[in-house]
Parts: sequence; structure tokens; C-alpha cells
Amino acid sequence: MEGIYLDHASSMPVDPRVIDFAKPFLAEAGNPSSLYEFGQTAKQAVEEARRKIVDLINAESEKTIVFTGSATEANNLGIRGTAFRNIKEGKEVLASIIEHISVINPMKDLVKNGWSFNQVPVDKFGVVDLDSLEKMITKNTVVTSVMYANNEIGTIEPIKKISEIVHNKGNYLHVDATAAAGRIPIDVQNDGIDLLTLSSNDLYAPRGAGALYVKPGVKIQSVMPGGGQERGLRSGTENIFAIVGMGEAARLAKKEMKNESERLRKIRDNLISEITKIDEAYVTGHPIQRLPHHASFRFSFIEGESILLNMDMYGIQIATGSACSSKTLEASHVLLAIGLKHEEAHGSMVITLGRSNNLEQVSKIVKSVEETVKRLRQLSPLSK
Repeated sequence: MEGIYLDHASSMPVDPRVIDFAKPFLAEAGNPSSLYEFGQTAKQAVEEARRKIVDLINAESEKTIVFTGSATEANNLGIRGTAFRNIKEGKEVLASIIEHISVINPMKDLVKNGWSFNQVPVDKFGVVDLDSLEKMITKNTVVTSVMYANNEIGTIEPIKKISEIVHNKGNYLHVDATAAAGRIPIDVQNDGIDLLTLSSNDLYAPRGAGALYVKPGVKIQSVMPGGGQERGLRSGTENIFAIVGMGEAARLAKKEMKNESERLRKIRDNLISEITKIDEAYVTGHPIQRLPHHASFRFSFIEGESILLNMDMYGIQIATGSACSSKTLEASHVLLAIGLKHEEAHGSMVITLGRSNNLEQVSKIVKSVEETVKRLRQLSPLSK
């Protein structure tokens, strides 16, 4: 059975072009910190990857990019590293209520060290409430974190407006762009972003690399002391293969983004149009301001885990909530935050499209969803 992969938000297959480009560095022994030729070759490759990341997000220079081992590590460095380095500015941190768990947990961890942590509400579409943000942020708020776009419901946030509020009343804005990078244009200078997180895994690159953009002048310190790599901000021998792959993936994403986003948007809109014809099927997230590859739904009377397993029987891989938090069997904090009841939030299905998907797959996907929903509702004690 030919499979249809629709879970690109949790893991993207590595682009064959990226593998070909980075493969020479998989077996190379050179350490970028070494002075001999192999080491300097590796160092040049890392710096070239850094330049490609700069180009993707329109950063000021290569010095603004710090490579890490993952987006989770970049979030920790951006949030905890900035909070500890700027402790004299205050001991408050703030985040939207729909942030990824890798943002929420580092902020909760700061509470153990005396910081206060609050979360800004969102509306029914998942858009941050700007009035609440303005009321909650103070001059003691060292770091405010709002994701560029939500990985579960696809909603794109008004980052530039958020930045204006943060800088008028607080200090630094951290943006987790893991779900958005490569799908929509990001300009850290125009948007007024101080810290921004990227993931190799979400750019069709090998797992094992992430990046943190740090705006010139922003004070930050390491949260993982060691050998002093990455200008002392992220110690540990660099994963050359993953970093080089991430750089090449960023180059391809920037080059192909416009056409690819338009292509995926057509598939997304077809899926939304057809799937919402199912009785008591609803779109979650913003109907317009959403990622071009993202379609998310909820179905009454059935469970998301059952939807996932049944769709897999058809050879179609989808998600239900975030891959990093769906193991808990708890209702998604994102869906609860947009006002859904627990029983409504449990019926979630998330489709995230990628380069392997096409319009010809829509009919099979829709038919499989229809049959899955019908079967599960027949078994559900909650169904009418």
C-alpha cells in the first residue's frame, strides 16, 4: 500500500538534495575547533551554513546565529540564557498560553529560581490577545515568548504588533519559529525580533541541529558550560552533518518557498472544503491567517488517538495535537486555550502537508477520513 505522509509538523523527511549535499561530512573526522586542514574545512562548512540561515530570516550578520542541538535547546538558551544574563532588569517572564512545551517548561523552571511566570490568553482562533499582553507585560518582564505560528492549529501570530508592545513596555521578545520557517517569509529585522528559534528537523534537514538568532546587543549567557564552542554560548562539538544539512535546507526553502507554499495552499484548501462537509467536523485555528500547509480539525464524539490509528490502517499518517505532548493522553492545552471543552479537544486531527503531497491524494484522504469518522462514531457511546 502506498502511504500518504501528512505529519510534517512533527517530523519532515530529509530532502534527498540535502542528504547529497551534506553526506561528505557524515564520515569526515575534522573538528571545527582544530587548526589542521580537516578541522578548517569543517569550520568553513559550518560558517557557510550560518550564512544560509542568515539569508533565510534576514538576520544582520553571521554573528547573530548560534547553532544548537535542537529547537528545544535553542528555546532553553534563548529564554533561560537571556533571563539569567539580565536578572538586574527584573524577574518576570511571559508567554502566550499556546506556546510549545519546550517554551513553557523552561519558563516554569525559572519559577523555581524566583521568577514569576504568566501566560497571555488567545482568542477562539488562537491569536494572542494584544490588549491582555499590554496589560500583563511590565518593565520587569525580561523575556516574552510568542511563537510565529502554532504547530497544532496553524494560526499565524501578529508578531510585528506584538514586538511593538513588548519593546514599549518590556524587554526582549523571543519567537519560536519552528513551525513557520520555510513555509512563510520571516524577517527578524522588520518584525523586531530579539531572539528566534529554528529547527533542522522542520526544514527537511537531518535531525540533531537547531539554531538561535540573537539580535546584536541582546545580552545572553550560556546555560550549558563546556568547551566554549559557538562563541561560548553553546558548548559541545558541532554536529557538522546536521548543521551543513540545515544550511542547505534553509537555502532551498528560501528559493522554493513562494511556489511551494502556493502549491500546498491549494491542497490545504481542498482538504478543508471537503472534510468540513462531514457532519460535526470543524476547522480549528484561524480560517485565513494560517500556515499554507496546515489543516486542523476536530470531530464530535470520537477520540483523536483512534482517528490516528484508523487513518494509519489506510496508510495515511496524521497527528492529533503536538507530537511532543500527545503521549500524555491529556487534552491539548492549545485547544483548551481557544475555548474548546475537554471532550471537544480530544477529537483532534492535524494534517500538515509537505513536498511529497499533491492534489491527486485529496480524494483518498477525504474518503479515508469519512470512513474513519463513520466507523468510530458507530462505536462511540457519545455519538448520537
